[in-house]
Amino acid sequence: MNIRINGIDCEAQPGEFILDIARRNNIHIPTLCHHEALAGEARCRLCIVEVIEKGRSKVVASCVYPVTGEIEVATDSEKIRALRKTLLMLLLARTPHNETIQKLAREYGVTQVTRFAGDPDEECVLCNLCVRACEQLGAGAIFTVNRGITKKVATLFEEPAEECIGCAACAAVCPAGAIKVLEEDGKRIIWNREFEMAACSRCGELFATAEQLAFYNTRLNVDLGKYGGDRLCENCRQKRAVELASVLPPAPPR
Repeated sequence: MNIRINGIDCEAQPGEFILDIARRNNIHIPTLCHHEALAGEARCRLCIVEVIEKGRSKVVASCVYPVTGEIEVATDSEKIRALRKTLLMLLLARTPHNETIQKLAREYGVTQVTRFAGDPDEECVLCNLCVRACEQLGAGAIFTVNRGITKKVATLFEEPAEECIGCAACAAVCPAGAIKVLEEDGKRIIWNREFEMAACSRCGELFATAEQLAFYNTRLNVDLGKYGGDRLCENCRQKRAVELASVLPPAPPR
């Protein structure tokens, strides 16, 4: 099945999302709340596109719109640019000093509107990626709390969460750099909690928190001795895997 995106014929599979098809064909669609490791939720709406099907036009969020037939898609039409400008105006009002939002705003010619006054220190765009990453990991230490203009991401009662393992996966997926992680003197501070960092037993690099390693080992339920123990950083784990593979007996001929 083929669809046309900006006049380009693109092969698509039934049920495949427009955003995935566009990216596979090097067609840019801006996103904030999308991450390839997590299912789309269409929260930021920046990925909106115009779909023309059977002579009718509609605006959809490309990250969650499945293709079921031949359609034409416009990712940067006048209508779409106008809608994105409005979205970026609101995001800029919420996070006036965030570099990611400022860059997008400049790209679309959006300037800050003075009648929308927000917290000058706010960085979060409420994409929910951090919350979902924490849930998928199995920790469930952070949530969205409150409603309306006071909505935000926080730990329960904004206290240091016992469930938090200090893995910083939430910060890794945050598109706006809103989650701050401080690392110094062998400690990591995130979500108002301090963690001791563990050193790689091979290279000595500080690479994870003790709580993070214990959590992973419990969930993986594997014989750690078989893989060189639980204190290997990513690079050393890869080296260890290569070493183990080199001493394995050759596979029997078929």
